[in-house]
Amino acid sequence: MSLTELDKKANLWRGFKENGTTVLIALLLAFLIRVFIAEPRYIPSESMFPTLETGDRLVIEKVAYKFHPPAKGDIVVFQPPTKLRLLGYEKNQAFIKRAIATPGETVAIQDGVVYINNEPQSEDYIAAPPEYDLIPVKVPEGKLFVMGDNRNNSNDSHVWGFLPAENVIGHAVFRFWPFDRIGTV
Repeated sequence: MSLTELDKKANLWRGFKENGTTVLIALLLAFLIRVFIAEPRYIPSESMFPTLETGDRLVIEKVAYKFHPPAKGDIVVFQPPTKLRLLGYEKNQAFIKRAIATPGETVAIQDGVVYINNEPQSEDYIAAPPEYDLIPVKVPEGKLFVMGDNRNNSNDSHVWGFLPAENVIGHAVFRFWPFDRIGTV
């Protein structure tokens, strides 16, 4: 084998090695970003309509809640609480709802109006007013009260109770599909 052929093989091997290293680093970065920083999610139901529609695809940011708790109004993604898992939902099956009340606040629903600490809430983002009542309940420490924006078609805190804050994965920040509705959430 001539020196030129050896040089060609060495260059070819070097190219494979460099490209392989680049691909490996890219895969590692993608994995780390998805696990610790952000991940895509798909909306499978109408529980958040009209804010989110079935089939929407979102970016879920996972870092902010390591520094501060979810705020009222945040659209949070979470693992189902124990009560839902007992009904057959898988632990890794993510839900998405709006945080309505935080620890220490009292929630009530009467005559189609949500009250937080006895104050009626202006909710211009909901599909329709709730067609049910909820006696006043105080949100305990470490919990949230979450509801879908489609109040009458949502499996949420008014059905199964408070959401443990440790179940929160992150919050919706950006819709990337469909293209005609791309933008912040």
